[in-house]
Amino acid sequence: MTIDCNEKELQAVAEMHKGNQEEGARLQEEFITEFRNEYKDKDHCPCQEACPYHGNCKECVAIHRAHQEHVPNCMRPILNKRIKVLSELTEHTIVNEIQPSE
Repeated sequence: MTIDCNEKELQAVAEMHKGNQEEGARLQEEFITEFRNEYKDKDHCPCQEACPYHGNCKECVAIHRAHQEHVPNCMRPILNKRIKVLSELTEHTIVNEIQPSE
């Protein structure tokens, strides 16, 4: 089972955007059921470096929400993909405006 860009979950969101909440919720439940079955005894975390909270999303997200300095490693590719699209609107000029912190 593939989690990232999962076809069933993408369909669920598409149905919800069309206003078909019932079908979207049904597809989402199917995705969750498949996820639970597939990963009940396997590691689902895509992070390359295991930390003390590896695979424990609930605690990992709570920590990141609490300190609000950065996002969890597993969320960075998703955010970077979205930010890249936005950055294209200004020909990526923001890159030259960001000053590294010391």
